[in-house]
Amino acid sequence: MLYLDWEEYTAAERSEILLEWETIRAKIPDRILALEKVIITKQDQLFEEEDFERSCELNSEIAELASIINDLNIWFRVQQDYDTKPHQ
Repeated sequence: MLYLDWEEYTAAERSEILLEWETIRAKIPDRILALEKVIITKQDQLFEEEDFERSCELNSEIAELASIINDLNIWFRVQQDYDTKPHQ
C-alpha cells in the first residue's frame, strides 16, 4: 500500500517500491498454477458428486478460485512504466 502519491516518493524510494513489486509479481504465476490444481481437484469432485447442494458448493468454490486467478492475471500484467526521475 502506498501512502503518498507516486511523485512524492524519492527516486530511491521508487526504485525500492518497484523492486519489491517485481519480487511479489514474480510469485504470481506459481500461485496461479497452485490454484489451477485446486480447481482441477474440485472439478473432479464435482464430476463424481451426486448431492445437489454439495455440487452447488463446489461450483461456488471453483468460481471463487477462478475469480482469484483472474485478479492475479490482471495484477501480473500491470506494467511498471513509472519513471523514477521527477518530471520537469
